[in-house]
Amino acid sequence: MDIRADMLARLKNRKPGYSLDQPFYIDPAFHQLDMEQIWYKDWLFIGHDCEIPNPGNYMTVEVGAYSVVLVRGNDGKINALHNSCRHRGSRVCQEHRGNAAKLVCPYHQWTYDLDGALLYARQMGENFDVSGFGLKPVACESTGGYIFICLADEPMDFAPFKAMMEPYFLPHRLRDAKIAYESTIIEKGNWKLVWENNRECYHCAGNHPELCKTFPEAPTISGVNGAGEDPEIAEHWAKCEGIGLPSQFVMDEAGQYRTTRMPLLREAISYTLSGRKAVQMRLSDNVNMDRIGTLLLFHYPTTWNHVLSDHAITFRVMPISATETAVTTKWLVHKDAVEGIDYRLDELIHVWTETNDQDRQIVEENARGIHSPAYQPGPYSEIHESGVSQFVEWYSSFMQDRLTATGRPALRSVA
Repeated sequence: MDIRADMLARLKNRKPGYSLDQPFYIDPAFHQLDMEQIWYKDWLFIGHDCEIPNPGNYMTVEVGAYSVVLVRGNDGKINALHNSCRHRGSRVCQEHRGNAAKLVCPYHQWTYDLDGALLYARQMGENFDVSGFGLKPVACESTGGYIFICLADEPMDFAPFKAMMEPYFLPHRLRDAKIAYESTIIEKGNWKLVWENNRECYHCAGNHPELCKTFPEAPTISGVNGAGEDPEIAEHWAKCEGIGLPSQFVMDEAGQYRTTRMPLLREAISYTLSGRKAVQMRLSDNVNMDRIGTLLLFHYPTTWNHVLSDHAITFRVMPISATETAVTTKWLVHKDAVEGIDYRLDELIHVWTETNDQDRQIVEENARGIHSPAYQPGPYSEIHESGVSQFVEWYSSFMQDRLTATGRPALRSVA
């Protein structure tokens, strides 16, 4: 049986409410199918507008086999380009982040404009036409301060996600924020294990003492399982919507992305050990109340997020291999907030730095156990793990559609 047929058969025969078969978490061939059918075809969160605010500012990202550079053009537009020189393929931008008037390949100095057009290629002969050798474009969209790219030739429609997300996020003015701190950790586990761990707080009480001082363990907190019937959550939504902040749970039909605003424990304002503000300056002048809880955003396969009144924490998942995943966390504050005056960096990042490391250990132990020949899929808790079950159901349905070419659209990989 070939790999595609094997994966499809396993997905069709999977018992609902149970974890996946072993190959989904450890097999390089299954991982390659994930990359081809999801990561190379869907919209992926990469970073924030505020990271490249001025013309010539750029950042790079590696998505599997693809290297991509995002650069702010002279017209203010964010351009995403394949970071592969049209001469002999060398990476043009080699740093994670930088600034350049032009993009110059360090190998032979082929020089590109900020929109990817080739401007200069030295000593290529009289008949060489630069117009046919610009950097290949990558689909790019910016919404609510977030930048997404899609590597497919024919990207899925981005408009429905944008329409859902913007009313919730625009009041927080993340375009006008700045990155106070960024970290990337490598978790030795499959990207789906990273997501499964994220999608439940069944493990929180026994593993996240810092986070549990402010974040509820209640199963309704994910929004998937009866959030609107929880009187505390309903009251919180009404309070926040009363000051113009959309808050109720919304999710797309396929279950790929959703957002909602959730209360923190007791009188907590922020993710600190005390529950008090981590940043004295509010993230946005549009939000005139401190206790707004956390605005959650989930978009499979790349991002989950927390936006509070004083700062935001955004997370990006990026697979490295079948058994390694990079998780990048960014803490955003108001662009005018001054470290040491408006906030202490150690207090700002402490809770999620600890939580991330604890989650890394959990994922890695989970991965080690799955490698055992004794592993077999186990049942998710109907009470606490509805979010995990929803993620796995999304993945299973999504991959079946893609593998049978019934998913819309049947996209080609970038040539």
